[in-house]
Amino acid sequence: MLSRLSRRNRQEENIPQEGDLYARIEHGGRTFDLYYGYYEECDRQNPLVRPVPLYPDFLAHPQYDNEGYPFATEMQDACPYYVGNLKDDGCYACEHYRQLIDFIGICTCAVRRIETEE
Repeated sequence: MLSRLSRRNRQEENIPQEGDLYARIEHGGRTFDLYYGYYEECDRQNPLVRPVPLYPDFLAHPQYDNEGYPFATEMQDACPYYVGNLKDDGCYACEHYRQLIDFIGICTCAVRRIETEE
C-alpha cells in the first residue's frame, strides 16, 4: 500500500505559526492535514514555546484505513490489546503497530479491525 507525505518547504528563518500547514499524510484512503499549534494552553501563553505539529487524537476520534485497520500515533497510550515487552508504554512498542510515516501508523490488531464494505 502506498503512503505519501507532503511537507511545505520553509526557509530556516521562517518560524512556523499556529495554524500553518506542517504536512499532509495520505494512506489507505484517508488524508490527514497536520497543522502547527499547541497541545496545552500554557504553551501558547509561553513566549519561549513555539508551535509544534499537532497529530490527530485517534483514540478520541478513530479513523480506519480502507482495509478496516485503525490509525494510531506512536505517542498515544497503548490500548488494552497491547502486546510487547515494555510495561506502560505507547503504541510504538506494540507488536500490532506498523509505522507508516511521520509518527502515524496502523494498528494491525484483529480485535480492533472493523468490517469494511467492498
